[in-house]
Amino acid sequence: MAWIEIVPDEEWAEDETLQGLYDRVVDKSSGRIDYIMSVHSLNPRGLAAHDAIYRSAMAGTGSLRKVERELIALVVSLENECHY
Repeated sequence: MAWIEIVPDEEWAEDETLQGLYDRVVDKSSGRIDYIMSVHSLNPRGLAAHDAIYRSAMAGTGSLRKVERELIALVVSLENECHY
C-alpha cells in the first residue's frame, strides 16, 4: 500500500476547515478518523466532497432502503477483503 501524508487527528482542531469537518467524519465508536477519510486531510474540499458522495450513495431511495445499501456495501467490502 502506498503511504500518503495526512494531518494527524490531534491536529485537526488547529485547521479551521478540518475542524468543521471533524464531527462529520470521525468514527464515533473509536473517536478516530478512519484512514479512508484522513487521506483527504491535506485537501479539505476533497474530504467534504468524498463525505458528500458517500452520504448520498448510502441514503435511502425509493428503490433501496438505507439498510439494504449498507448490506450491499458490507458484502462488497467482504468480497474485496476491505475492512471498511
